[in-house]
Amino acid sequence: MAVPVEKKVTAASVGAYLASTGLLAILAAVQGDTRLVGFLPDAAAPFVLALVPTAITFVSGWVTKHSPRGIA
Repeated sequence: MAVPVEKKVTAASVGAYLASTGLLAILAAVQGDTRLVGFLPDAAAPFVLALVPTAITFVSGWVTKHSPRGIA
């Protein structure tokens, strides 16, 4: 059975993936050499490399204790 994931953890993970992909694509374009990692196809490298900070963001958000919010 899957454990539920809070919406803020999902949103943070999506944001980390999109930001990382964009930054890596810009780096590849500015650098002039699109080979960020030698064993990956040039077009796939930014998308695959962006999975690392996405996984770190997801795991840290999922493991962190969340404080219950009272109604103000």
